[in-house]
Amino acid sequence: MTGTREEPDKPKSSRFARRSFLASSAAVAAAAAGPAVAAEHGTAGPEGAPPDVAPPGWPLDWPPALPGSVAQLLAVPGTARDIDWLRSSLQTAVAIELSTIPPYLCGWWSVKDRKSEAAVLIRRVVGDEMYHLGVVCNLLVAVGGRPRIKEAAPAYPTPLPGGVRAGVQVYLSGLTRPFVHDVMMAIEAPETPLTRSGQKSPTVGDFYEELLRAFRRTKPALTSRGQLSSRIGSDVLEPVGDLDGVERSIEIVKEQGEGTTSSPDDTFGDDGPAHYYAFGEIYHGRRVRDSGGDWGFTGSPVPFPEAHPMARVPAGGWPDPPARVRRLLDQFDTTYNTVLENLDEAWNGGGADALNSAVRAMRAMEAPAVQLMEIALPDGAGHYGPQFRVCSNGCDS
Repeated sequence: MTGTREEPDKPKSSRFARRSFLASSAAVAAAAAGPAVAAEHGTAGPEGAPPDVAPPGWPLDWPPALPGSVAQLLAVPGTARDIDWLRSSLQTAVAIELSTIPPYLCGWWSVKDRKSEAAVLIRRVVGDEMYHLGVVCNLLVAVGGRPRIKEAAPAYPTPLPGGVRAGVQVYLSGLTRPFVHDVMMAIEAPETPLTRSGQKSPTVGDFYEELLRAFRRTKPALTSRGQLSSRIGSDVLEPVGDLDGVERSIEIVKEQGEGTTSSPDDTFGDDGPAHYYAFGEIYHGRRVRDSGGDWGFTGSPVPFPEAHPMARVPAGGWPDPPARVRRLLDQFDTTYNTVLENLDEAWNGGGADALNSAVRAMRAMEAPAVQLMEIALPDGAGHYGPQFRVCSNGCDS
């Protein structure tokens, strides 16, 4: 799903396929790094859990409606990161993964030529993010929790859930270079990308590394009951039954997003660069390549595609839309809420049938989204687009 790449722009020696990341010596070193990464980011706190982290003995459907921030979760000492900490952290991971899908879908749907390299790259990332959502839902079920997916869906614009990547504002827009840079690349940025950003807040990768450490420390009993199997994008979601499966799942999620901890070389393999570098190729207009050990976006061109000029969706949604736009917005939002509800049902006993219903509904969102992107705003400052509104009692305006 990553499109055709010319041989000269492939890395000269891709040491690891994307699915063999656990063999990387860098990963092994990171796993044995010792004290929590939280201390490196100034998030270490006093002994004892913060108030919104459940103490031992809370119900199995922990976490509560509003999970703690990543900084608070990482401030819990390693020895206190028990099964309830895992459940709360995994619900936060559900919120993080879910929050990335609507902006990426807007970027993809806005591209007019879906066969363009940029469109193919974004579509691959969308599939990966859906897979990541499935992974963390399976992990949460495995430790006795229940994913709250609709409850986790944000209103846009929004910071990243949990406070990861502080300062990043996730908004909905058609594909533009600022959108690629400020939203797509900012979400996926590793701790040390090609150019160090100086960002000190926890990255998504930091958070997943701490999740993995907690699994290794607690060695929780895992149940496969209620977990799902499905092909999602280029990946196969499978139930996780042991610690090896947990490690493999989390490492794939980390690698697909920001890449490995050593170099961009390790992010390549059978299905393209990690998300950060894929988006970087679109932004810079060049493929990432190694020129004698010096990595940069200096490969062959990646033309920026023609896109519908969907304007940035304002807080609270589009004000006073005309009747046709309102009908399309309601149609889209109703379908989006069906997706969320079916996903909730899928990991709460509905199984494959509910998951398949969610997939069908997600496909049905595209038509009204593109129709909205073809309608100009009254002031001429761009076009409408989907607003991904979460509705509690129907979505009619």
